[in-house]
Amino acid sequence: MIKRIFLILAIFGLTACDQISHKLGLEDPAKKEARTEEEAKAVGGACRQSGRAIEDCYAIYSWLPKAGVYAGWRDMDEYMRENKLETIEPQLPPPEGPASKKRKKTQEAAAESETKAEPEKKAEKH
Repeated sequence: MIKRIFLILAIFGLTACDQISHKLGLEDPAKKEARTEEEAKAVGGACRQSGRAIEDCYAIYSWLPKAGVYAGWRDMDEYMRENKLETIEPQLPPPEGPASKKRKKTQEAAAESETKAEPEKKAEKH
């Protein structure tokens, strides 16, 4: 009886490992790579459909693998040529990358320090 209870608890405990690791932000590197590769292909296809150059896609989505973006862009290009589809102009500006927030904070801090330095220089001249 105790062995059965222990076995049932062990089974339930092991099934929750994926959920717990997902909540903690731990992800299997192989799964993460496969997921980002698929995201890159989707982004590449969307870039081609919207008429963006492949270099622009690389710059905008710098956190995605370039090989995946190119594969998606190439597949969509082939599909659009076969079916004689026109590009669709994007309605929204491109999203900001994860590193752009850090750059904005750095630029704002630099601009703030420059504006503080300018009044001090003016005060010294008078």
